[in-house]
Amino acid sequence: MVSNSETKSNKFLLAAKYVVRSLAFPLFAIFISFFVAVFFVMWSKGYGITQYFTALTDLMGIIITGSFGSTDQTLQTMNYVTPLIFTGVASAVSFKCGIFNIGVEGQFTLGILAAAVVGQIHGLSPIVHIPLIILSGVVAGGLWGSIPGFLKAKLGINEVINCIMLNYIAMYVVNFVIMRTPAGIHGKGQTPIIQDSAKLMKLNGVSFGIIIALICAVVVFWLLWKTTKGYEIRAVGINPHASEYGGINISKNIIFAMVLSGAIAGLGGAVHLSGTVYMTTDLLSFIGYGMDGIAVALLAKSNPIGCIPSALLFGTLESSSRILQINNIPKEVVYLIQSVVIVFVATDYIVDYFKEKKRKKGAVVNG
Repeated sequence: MVSNSETKSNKFLLAAKYVVRSLAFPLFAIFISFFVAVFFVMWSKGYGITQYFTALTDLMGIIITGSFGSTDQTLQTMNYVTPLIFTGVASAVSFKCGIFNIGVEGQFTLGILAAAVVGQIHGLSPIVHIPLIILSGVVAGGLWGSIPGFLKAKLGINEVINCIMLNYIAMYVVNFVIMRTPAGIHGKGQTPIIQDSAKLMKLNGVSFGIIIALICAVVVFWLLWKTTKGYEIRAVGINPHASEYGGINISKNIIFAMVLSGAIAGLGGAVHLSGTVYMTTDLLSFIGYGMDGIAVALLAKSNPIGCIPSALLFGTLESSSRILQINNIPKEVVYLIQSVVIVFVATDYIVDYFKEKKRKKGAVVNG
C-alpha cells in the first residue's frame, strides 16, 4: 500500500520533471542564439576565431550594462518588459485554446487609445479614474478580440487573416481619433497628456504597472490550470473533437479565449499609457509590443508564469540595442538573437506535432 508521503513525493518528482522538460528546450534555444550571435560580434569588431570568449564577454557585458547599468537604464528596461508581459500572457491564452491571436497588436493599440481618451476626463478622484482607465482598456481590447473569435467560432473563418486586417483597422482608428476628433491636439498629431488623477503611481521610479502585469500572469495561470473554464480552454486547444465529444462547447470557449486574450492585451495598453507614456500619437506603423508578445509566449511555451522571464529577456535585449550600436555592434544582433530563439522554439512545436501524429497513427494501427 502506498503511503501519503510516497504519493506526495511522486507528485513532486513528476512536477519537477515537467518543469525541467518545459525549460530545457527554451534554455537551449537561448544558448544557441547567443552562440550564433557572438560570431557577428566577432565580425563587427574584427576579432579572430581564438577570441570567441572575449566577444562573448563583450556581448553579455554590454547587454547587461546597457539594460541595468544605471537607474535610468533599469527603468527603461522595465518600461519595455511590462507591456511584453501583458502581450505575452494574452498570446499564451489564445495559444492554449489552439488559436493564433496575431491581433494582440491591434488590441493593445486600442487599449492605449481608450485609456488616452478616458484619461482626459477632468474632476475625477484617482480612486475612480485609475480603475476607469484600466476598465476602458480591458473593454476595448476584449471587444476587438471578440470579432475574430466570433468569426472563427461561428463561421469557421481563419483568425489569422481577420486579426491581421483588424490590426491595420485599429491603427487607422487611432489615427482618425487623433487627427479628426477633439480627443487629439489639432496640428500636433497626439492626444493631450492625461490628467494626474489617471496616472499610475511609481515605485522607486518604476510604474506600478509592473505589479499589475505580474498579478495578471499569476491570475491567468490560476485560471488556466485551476478552474473548470481553464480546463475547457486547454482541452479545446489539445483536441477540439474529443472535447466536443466530452460535452465541451467549442464555440463558446474559442470566443471566451479570444475575448480574454484581447482584454489582457487592452489592459496592457491602458497600463502602458497610464503608467509610462501618458499620451499617444498618430501611428505610421505598429507599436510592436503585440508582435513581440507572440515571441514571448512561444518562448514561454504558452505558460503565463513563463512569460515573465521570457518578457524580461526580450525587454533586456531591446533596451540594450542602442548601447550595442555605440560599442560598434550592430543592433541587428538583438533581432538575430530573438529570431534564432523563435526558430528553435518553433522547431520544438513541429517536433511535438509529428510525435503526436505518429502516436495517433500507432494507436489506430494497434486498435
